[in-house]
Formats: sequence, structure tokens, C-alpha cells
Amino acid sequence: MKILIIEDEEKTIEYIKGSLLNNSYVVDIARDGETGSFMARTNTYDIVIVDFNLPVKNGLLVCKEIKSSDSKAAVMFLSSNQNIKNKVLCLDAGADDYITKPFSLEELNARIKVVMRRPKLVESSLITSGDIVIDTKKQTVHKAEKSIYLTRTEYDVLEFIVRNKGMILSRGMIMEHVWSANVDPFSNTVEAHIANIRRKISTRIEDKNEIIKNVAGRGYIISP
Repeated sequence: MKILIIEDEEKTIEYIKGSLLNNSYVVDIARDGETGSFMARTNTYDIVIVDFNLPVKNGLLVCKEIKSSDSKAAVMFLSSNQNIKNKVLCLDAGADDYITKPFSLEELNARIKVVMRRPKLVESSLITSGDIVIDTKKQTVHKAEKSIYLTRTEYDVLEFIVRNKGMILSRGMIMEHVWSANVDPFSNTVEAHIANIRRKISTRIEDKNEIIKNVAGRGYIISP
């Protein structure tokens, strides 16, 4: 799961980020509302955690912009502003939750799980492509009933490709969904991870290029 934190307090950023990374989330950071709103609307996130009081553009406006865009991200406010009217304004603007500071990391992680369980985001935990079965809840992969070990990043890449089976996914799309924004876009990290996935889930040498196919000049595809 990929999360964007829009927050200008460095201590809060480090406090939240460390916990989220420990829970295997991919995390991006924006330190002002304008940058955060742009990142949320132009990248793929599952959840955006936003402060109410932000430089340049406040959290309420950020929330409205995200919710009026094509983004499907849930928006969670995390703010020291405990004014009831502000909470109501944020919820009316489409916010999925509002947590007031001070808060505990246990509460934050519990709230994230609750938001992701809500009906509009609930889906089957099993996704498949041919004889590949992925359990997104347990984060396990089986091929022809054989368990396949993947690293966390390899798993994220495969899950994203299988969720979008039948679609050609550019390396940029894969990188945007799986890696944080500070990864080197010119590295061969996507190619290397896909090569590892092919090697691990292919039962025969000749199958390696059939699992995830290259589309010349465009990206990768796994057939439905």
C-alpha cells in the first residue's frame, strides 16, 4: 500500500514515516499543501494523510482538490486543530477520517486499516492470472499450488501487474505505484525486479518470458 504524508512538522513526519515503513507501506512526503495536492492528483496512492494547517495551501483545500480529481485515494486528516467546525468542514469535503494530535501510532495504524476496510475499498483478497494466485491480505503468491517466495518489492510489482492484467503497464507506471518518489527514474530497478519475478515463478526456462511479457517500447503485460 502506498501512502502520501502531507505535513510540515519534521518531527511528526519522522514519527509517522517510521511506523508506516515498519508496517511495509511505501511512503512519500510533501511539506506544503500545494505540492501535496499535486502529488496526490498525479500519482497513485491508497491513502493521503494530511495536516489541516499547511504552508501555501491548507488541508481543507487539498482535500477538496483530491476528491474532485480522478484520485481514488482515501484522505485522512491528522491535525492539532480540534475545532469541531473544522472537522465537519473536512468530513463534508470528503475526508475519510480526522485524527487529532496528540495521537498514538497504534491508533493511526488501526484507523488506516479501518479506512481500507470500508465498503468502497473492499475487494476480494484473492487475485489471479492463469495458475498464479495472490492473496493480497496475507501477501502470499502461489503458482500451480506451489508457494513462491518474493521480496516485498517483488510482491508489490507482481500484485500491481496482476491487478491490471490485460493492460500494458509502462515502467513509469510500475515505478510510480511501487516505489517512493525519490527513486532514480533512470535506474534499471523495474527491469531487475521483473527479471527476478520471472525467474522465481517460472517452472521451465522457456516460460520466463511468457509470465510477464515485454511490449516493445511500451512496457509490460500479463494476459488475462
